[in-house]
Amino acid sequence: MRLIFLGPPGSGKGTQAEFVCRDRGIPQISTGDMLRNAIAVGSELGLQAKAVMDRGDLVSDDIILGLVEERLQQPDCENGSLFDGFPRTLEQANGLFKIGISVDAVLEIQISDEAIVGRVTSRRVHEASGRTYNIVTRPPKVEGIDDVTGEPLVHRDDDKEETVRNRLSVYRALTEPLVDYYRELELEYFVVDGSGPVEEIRSRIKKSLDSLS
Repeated sequence: MRLIFLGPPGSGKGTQAEFVCRDRGIPQISTGDMLRNAIAVGSELGLQAKAVMDRGDLVSDDIILGLVEERLQQPDCENGSLFDGFPRTLEQANGLFKIGISVDAVLEIQISDEAIVGRVTSRRVHEASGRTYNIVTRPPKVEGIDDVTGEPLVHRDDDKEETVRNRLSVYRALTEPLVDYYRELELEYFVVDGSGPVEEIRSRIKKSLDSLS
């Protein structure tokens, strides 16, 4: 099964994608991971991407699509894959189909901007370990302190309201048009409510995807 997850930043795509990948035995594929891996191993596409990023420019769709094609040839993709946060634009979506990569289903996680702002701005992070807390739903034992090390937690700039709202605006402009694009194709298209506890959202997603089996 090859899946695409759609949803705004902070909608919980990454968390839910991990559940689906474990359940289905398929790898989670994100462009960020692919870029980092390609650069780390020094592949030809990785070197091209590094040169572009070192100039401060955005990596072209051609390079991204080349990395996707390369990644899907690896053995762990034999039974399918889940694209998390890719394609981001109509151009990337068109490019995916042009290079002959088929998709079985698209799952869109819907949640209001206000709910996302509330969720993301409540995040606190222990930078050394990556441990994440939420001061509303999953607070540390001691306010502002990591449970394990006793070190201070950080409210990252990426998680501040102005930054979150800006990222949501970019998503609405660039990625949301993909909703109409995929709905017009002959693909299974699921819409899942992204509000509420993680377990409830997980159950909604599982119910949708089980209907494909």
